[in-house]
Amino acid sequence: MDRNAKLQWRESVVNALDKSGAVFLANYSGMTVEELTAMRRELKAVKADFHVVKNTIAKKAIEGRDENIMSPLFKGQTGVVFAYGDVAAAAKVFSESAKKFEKLQIVGGYMEKSVLNPSSVEKLASLPPREVLIGQLIGTMVAPHRGLIGVLNGVPRNFVQVLNAIKEKKAG
Repeated sequence: MDRNAKLQWRESVVNALDKSGAVFLANYSGMTVEELTAMRRELKAVKADFHVVKNTIAKKAIEGRDENIMSPLFKGQTGVVFAYGDVAAAAKVFSESAKKFEKLQIVGGYMEKSVLNPSSVEKLASLPPREVLIGQLIGTMVAPHRGLIGVLNGVPRNFVQVLNAIKEKKAG
């Protein structure tokens, strides 16, 4: 591989890092092409990509960046998942792939200026999807107002019930 090709490869890694919300690393040694293709297809569905990157090129790409703290994780045959969309969904697909293909081992990752260990990636994968989290947040914000409306509606409702009871007593 000539120098220009290496520089282009490095630039593509830098561009992917700039666009992604999180990066996950895995050792994919022993996986077949079919297994890698199946995993890539599943990751593509959640706006994530799996790339095989030479360790030296990856280290050069993260040199001088915040991601440089994950430099020691680049050992052996390292594959990189770039999560462009929902990070939790990408982590979930990646984690499920690691369970499905026993040769795929999660090494760690990087998100929001911190290194993730394999258990952190698993915890991230256990989060509900983004839409569910937003729904839960909105539900939590609306709950006090809903309770207040119930209390405020209770006073006139009870008054009407008392009036109906008096009317029925006089009628009966």
